[in-house]
Order: sequence, then structure tokens, then C-alpha cells
Amino acid sequence: MPKITNKMQFIITKKDEKSNARRGTITTAHGEIQTPIFMPVGTVGAVKALHMNDLKEDVKAQIILGNTYHLYLRPGLEVLEAAGGLHRFNGWDRPILTDSGGFQVFSLSHRRKIKPEEGVWFQSHIDGSRHLFSPEKVMDIERTIGADIMMAFDECPPYPCDYEYARNSMNITHKWLERCCKHFDETEPKYGYSQTLFPIVQGSVYKELRVQSAEFIASMEREGNAIGGVSVGEPTELMYEMTEICCQILPKDKPRYLMGVGTPANILEDIAMGIDMFDCVMPTRNGRNGMIFTWDGILNMKNEKWKFDFSPIDANSDLPADNIYTKAYLRHLYVSNEILGPMIGSIHNLHFYLDLVKTARQKIEEGTFTSWKNQMVPVLSQRI
Repeated sequence: MPKITNKMQFIITKKDEKSNARRGTITTAHGEIQTPIFMPVGTVGAVKALHMNDLKEDVKAQIILGNTYHLYLRPGLEVLEAAGGLHRFNGWDRPILTDSGGFQVFSLSHRRKIKPEEGVWFQSHIDGSRHLFSPEKVMDIERTIGADIMMAFDECPPYPCDYEYARNSMNITHKWLERCCKHFDETEPKYGYSQTLFPIVQGSVYKELRVQSAEFIASMEREGNAIGGVSVGEPTELMYEMTEICCQILPKDKPRYLMGVGTPANILEDIAMGIDMFDCVMPTRNGRNGMIFTWDGILNMKNEKWKFDFSPIDANSDLPADNIYTKAYLRHLYVSNEILGPMIGSIHNLHFYLDLVKTARQKIEEGTFTSWKNQMVPVLSQRI
């Protein structure tokens, strides 16, 4: 195999003077990512209810996510490797990030057993078959998937949990990270292009543990870093506090990824702390259930109030669907259980999220981010 030279790069082009927000560019083997960025979640290699062309042309997504746990079970590694990796399998030719499956294992608490020296034994939610995820195996799976950015295998603690549980969980995550890094460095990409590995900060809502974990992750000197365990049910203010602690410690010259966050208001507040990358199922999950995010606030499209509202879904949007369809028609689709309703809701919300971070980038460049953010956060959070 030829020498892999196209390693990920991160360049910060502008910093906000009144906050820690920054504007940058991540360069990967499959293209550039403008930061701050939101990444649509494509758990099983597909963003629910959207074609790849929808993601490119309407949503204007720059990077999407896949999930190690789900892709390992279906379609399986043999299919992915035969296809030449997830990019070729699903037709997405831009960057991909893979979650290591740590959160999925966490969510399968009744089906898994953690053995720190081995990894995690779990039962498939599909057929009950038993599998072992070790740090080394997860690295091999993510190599086979072929993601541009691979996440380290971590142990995600629940909320709430006591200090001792959180400390033990953090220590497991750190030991697994060392094994992930070692195995990653000893193996080559399968498809001839560079991949990079992001460690994950853990520590639940305990400041002392978050400091320890962020310092440990920073010492690993990888090309980017992630903050995990802040979207598992804790109050928003605790999420902000833990995020800020981590951002103060994680290297300023490397991208910071806040996993599983969040609402539009959350995203703006966390950008102000220095976060560069976000993902969340909220825009598609809520979109499938009738919750629409707009620049004026949040709409529940199933409400009776929209029954005779023949105005566009969102007149401030340049998404064709937002101007072709009316609120009354979209409500009709939802209450009639017509599949087009969730499709429109999903593409609208993702378009809005990508427009939100695009505007944030523009405001950082203009030097007006903080005042704009302070004005927009209460508006974005209100129910219309």
C-alpha cells in the first residue's frame, strides 16, 4: 500500500473577540469541513428519510455520521469491505465520522456486561447473538467502515451516577483509549486514504473528573478531541459547565467535537465556548414527529392552529420545500400519517441546523457573533 500522506488538518481563520468562538477549516481525504459545523446523523449509513442528493443540494451537509455498533451488525463488515467502505456503499463522497458504539453499548445496559480488561460483551438487539467489542476490535471495525474521523471506544456513564461510578468509568475510558491509540497507530487504512482518531473526554458532571479526563485526552496529542457524556439527561446548565471546563483544557489548535448536542440554542452557546463540531438526532427525530425549528422559534405542526394557515412553512428559508408547501398542508400530512410529512420535517430541520452554523460562521467573521448569539438564543428557544 502506498504511503498515506493526506492527514487531517485544522486551520483557524478567525476568532471572536468577545467569546471563545472560532471559525476554521478541517481538511480530510474526502474534502473540507467549514467549522463550526453540524453533522447529520446517519446511524446505519443513511440519514433517515433523506436521499444523499438532498443532503448535498438542499441541506448542504459537509459531513455525516455513521455508527460502528449498528453498521457492524447490519450490513456487516464483509459487505462493507467488499463495497470498499461506507463511502462507496452509500454513495456519500464527502467526509464521514463514525461513533465507536460506546453510547449504543451504554444504552443496552440490560444486554451488556463490561469487563475492563476485555471490553464489552453485549447481545445484539436484532437477534440476541453475543459479541465482544474490545478497543482493538472497534478500531478494526472503524478501519473497515472507512470513516475519515474515527472515535475512540469509551465507556459512557449514565446520568445520574455517583462519583465512584463516574471515576471508574473514566479510568476505563482512559485505559481503552491507550489501547485504541496503540492499535490505530499499528494498523493501516484499508482503502488508501488517511483516517484520524479522536479521543473522548468523560467524567460525568464532576468537575474534578472532567479536568482529569480533559488533561489526559490532551496528553494523547491526537488530531482532534471530543467531549462525551453531556447529553445523557443532565440539566442544560451542567452540560454547559462541563463543556466549558473541557474547552479550557483541550488544545486550542485542534477541533473540539461536542457529542450529541443539541438544540439550536445549545449549539450557539457551545460555539461561544469554543466547540467546533456538533451532532444530534434531534433535527430528524423531532422533524419526524412534527417539531419544526425556525428562526422565529419552534413550531408544533400537529397543532390545530395551523389548520387554516396557508402561509409557507418558512418564508425566511431558501429550501424549496419551505416555500412550496404551506403550514396547513404540512399539518395535514402529519395528522394523516402521510410519510411525506416526516420527510419534509426532517429536511427542513437539517437545512435549518446547517443554516444556523453557516450564519454563526459569518457572524464570527464579521466580529458580531456574541451580540447576535445573545439576541438569537431566547428567540430560538420559544414555542410559537
